[in-house]
Amino acid sequence: MTENQLRRRRSLKWTAYPSDVLPMWVAEMDVPTPAPVKQAVTALLEHDDVGYPQSGHYLRAFADFASARWGWTPPETGLEVADVMTGLRTAIELSTKPGAPVVISPPVYPPFFDVIAWSGRRLETAPLGPDGRLDLDRLDVALRQAGPGAAYLLCSPHNPTGTVHTRAELEAVARIAAARGARVIVDEIHAPLVPAGFVPFLAVGGSESASVATSASKGFNLAGLKAGLLFAGPEAASELGSLPDLAGHGASQFGLAAHVAAVSEGREWLDALIGDLAENRSILRELLSVHLPDVRWTEGPGGYLAWLEFPSRLGDDPAARILERGRVALNSGLPFGEGGERHARLNYATTPELLETGISRIASALR
Repeated sequence: MTENQLRRRRSLKWTAYPSDVLPMWVAEMDVPTPAPVKQAVTALLEHDDVGYPQSGHYLRAFADFASARWGWTPPETGLEVADVMTGLRTAIELSTKPGAPVVISPPVYPPFFDVIAWSGRRLETAPLGPDGRLDLDRLDVALRQAGPGAAYLLCSPHNPTGTVHTRAELEAVARIAAARGARVIVDEIHAPLVPAGFVPFLAVGGSESASVATSASKGFNLAGLKAGLLFAGPEAASELGSLPDLAGHGASQFGLAAHVAAVSEGREWLDALIGDLAENRSILRELLSVHLPDVRWTEGPGGYLAWLEFPSRLGDDPAARILERGRVALNSGLPFGEGGERHARLNYATTPELLETGISRIASALR
């Protein structure tokens, strides 16, 4: 897609900044919509089918997708929700009492901070290690200090680093949580974008009381067609089953139809996208080495977001200088919490030409 075509979009990424700014920030991809999704949504309009959706189709379609993709079938206890953040809030409120501590591992997706506050729970942290991976010792300390009744809100794959947690790491999380009397709640929204090696949390031992929120929205670029899923392990199934029917009424007819079409008929599109993102990672790696050799990037394949560490001379918020001088919009690292200082998040799910333009502008801004 050309820049002119992309600037005709009315979504947040391409309208939040003036027209001279190149947006490389929020998690929207500069890609065409999968054809099956277009057909599914168009068919609803052509048939004036804009009423209430029938529930259950997305749950079944995602179960088939997960089985084919990861060799794992989600539990039958699941709920269709408006989006992943709604699912996470629901899981937090089911798993913990008001005022209970919820531990996160920053730097992490900023809405995690908001959903904990919104749920009336208390934020605690177990920051990532220097290598950008989970610091299991710090997690153990945080959950021990939090006491029984706490929860751990995990991002898997991790946003913003793109880290794909190993089975051993996830099993360790489950063991630590069980030993400390804590519940685990997982956001797996970026999972469909992992080329290989993704392990669903509910597939590991010790996850029986965990909850997982997920969606096809990030993998298939469907943020504007909201629909999400919330799954519970067998020991948490009764909690999820206790919710009133109204809790599953958030996703729209259009969102559910789009997501069903994506996971059922869009798998070849997704495979091609994953290949394109791998090529973009190679391009970005080369561009950084040539134009920004002082910028550190520890690559993670779990998505399309690069977590970049800039030299200390640029201060704690390099994204502000890049926007002002280079007219490129990145996500500031500061809202991601501890460890976000001197960092910015760059969205490389765009064309190679725009990726090259963006890095060139950033380099010019930092000279």
